[in-house]
Amino acid sequence: MKKNDLGLVHIYCGEGKGKTTCSVGLTVRACGYGLHVLFMQFLKSGDSSELNVLRKLPGIEVLGTKPIKKFSFQMTEEEKQETREVNAQQFADMVRMLEADHYDMLVLDECLGAIEAGLLDDQVVVEFLKNRPNQLEVVLTGRYPTDELVELADYVSRIDKVKHPFDKGIPARAGIEG
Repeated sequence: MKKNDLGLVHIYCGEGKGKTTCSVGLTVRACGYGLHVLFMQFLKSGDSSELNVLRKLPGIEVLGTKPIKKFSFQMTEEEKQETREVNAQQFADMVRMLEADHYDMLVLDECLGAIEAGLLDDQVVVEFLKNRPNQLEVVLTGRYPTDELVELADYVSRIDKVKHPFDKGIPARAGIEG
């Protein structure tokens, strides 16, 4: 693959485990090829295990939004509004970073979840995708993409849950789910 072959949009969605894992795998693969990657997370605490490794790899820059300590459905309206404002500012900062430096790949982990929860404006993401740099590969993850985002994507992979330990009351385990 030549760097000028880049520029497609990926969506990894669904209720199954593995969306972030997939995006991390793509990030590592891109890094191994010498691509410059910007990896941004939404709706997470900022201390998940994969970030510890990604931060150490050359050519990968990790951004996070304000650390989230509870699920969006547990937030007060004030907390949701604050999170919306922080996410909007972080997204705008990310766009400025892309304009100021060359990146080959952008990962927006849990971007779809932030949109679904009303904590990130889907039209801001849509407009970004429509106007992104031509050679920027973009990866979005989360459970439920909007129809418009699916239409803009080149890859859409749905990861379905058949069984999950959480259904039996087993919480997320360090190094496996978090």
